[in-house]
Amino acid sequence: MTVLTTLILALFFCILTTPSKSDASPPHATIRGRLRLPDPNASLNSTCLTLNDGSLTTYTLPDGSFVFHRVPPGVHLLDVQSWEHHFSQVKIQLLEEAMDPPKCVEYVYPGATKQAVPHPLELTAHASYQYYEPRDGFSILGIFKNPMLLMMVVMGGMMFMIPKMMENLDPEQKEQMKRQLEMQQDPTKMLSQMWGEFTGTGSEEQPAPVVERKPSAKAGAKTG
Repeated sequence: MTVLTTLILALFFCILTTPSKSDASPPHATIRGRLRLPDPNASLNSTCLTLNDGSLTTYTLPDGSFVFHRVPPGVHLLDVQSWEHHFSQVKIQLLEEAMDPPKCVEYVYPGATKQAVPHPLELTAHASYQYYEPRDGFSILGIFKNPMLLMMVVMGGMMFMIPKMMENLDPEQKEQMKRQLEMQQDPTKMLSQMWGEFTGTGSEEQPAPVVERKPSAKAGAKTG
């Protein structure tokens, strides 16, 4: 009886201490890779990398390598948060049935053609960001692109050409231009002329009446 009781207690203890399938920790994977620059002699500063917009974060080592530990199953998007260089995005798929090796797909930019890449990842920068535009040097042609200088050149040409044009005008045209200049100097005359042209009652100068003068008797004229 004692032996049977002991066996039952031992079996019950084993059942209690054996972890169930639901209590088992989910599988995890480790993602490794390296960042490189097109110039092998250039040094890469410490760069931040994220999975799923920051759910997991890591930084590169001096040699450009990086590691993500305890990555759960699922589809993850790896981004390189670099302010100096542009790297590809990588979509990583981890299945519970096949955690190793992970399936990696590279996108040069969002919407670009995808291509499968092996693991560990080897990502090379495609381009460098330029935040400042280089300043142009001194140029003689750049002076002539200045609008103020162009206006001065045009005004100088007009001042030189107008006297030449005035010499070729007829006296009547010169008189008409002189009247226009006088009217521009006197706004009242200019407005009155515009009003007359608008209403059709332009003020025209009436010729002075001709008065016949009769010879006087003192001048020796004969009287009838």
